Amino acid sequence: MDEALRELVRTHALDGSDVEVVLDAPTTDWAARRNAPTVNLYLYDLREDTRWRERGWAPRTGADGTVTGRVPAPRLFKLSYLVTAWTARPEDEHRLLDALLHALLAVEVLPAELLSSELEGVRVPLTVGLPPPEDRGFADVWSSLGGQLKPSIDVVLTAPFSAGADVPVGPPVAEPAVVNISDLRGPAQERAGGRRARPEEPGTPPEPSAPARRARKPRKRT
Repeated sequence: MDEALRELVRTHALDGSDVEVVLDAPTTDWAARRNAPTVNLYLYDLREDTRWRERGWAPRTGADGTVTGRVPAPRLFKLSYLVTAWTARPEDEHRLLDALLHALLAVEVLPAELLSSELEGVRVPLTVGLPPPEDRGFADVWSSLGGQLKPSIDVVLTAPFSAGADVPVGPPVAEPAVVNISDLRGPAQERAGGRRARPEEPGTPPEPSAPARRARKPRKRT
């Protein structure tokens, strides 16, 4: 995610200029050592987006497409970056922020060519400048860094992360098993009438049951 966001800023916002793009924490000591125009992408928060958590297990397939295991559905995490511009003049910083804002607002999903092979086919949404949660403020971030409050752009990437669990499965079925239906008869079927039921011959009326024979009335003698 770091490299994808860094390359996005270089190609879409800075357009090949000599402005550096770093991932350092913008502390007071770091700001004192800076001696060139810089865009800082500081990852300051990671938290799960529980609104999209999925239950159940997903198949894990091998190179030949065979299912080799079961893994939990990936969890989506929000990676929050504090994007700032650092130059000798505030006017130049504001121009850099303007270029960054225009470039980032035009991208809703990270381009696939910027993602590594591990994230091939994965959709990574990007949001810009959303209000922070109630339990977090940008002033608190700057105070924890020991620096002075500075204009910044909040950029959030939502990426899937594996839960880590992996359950192996048995080998695939090579040949289907042939089962004789007569082998599936239960004990109750064996005891019915003391023998197995036999199909009736064509044209033969069914034999009455024992209760039906007892219910016949005797014939009168003449």
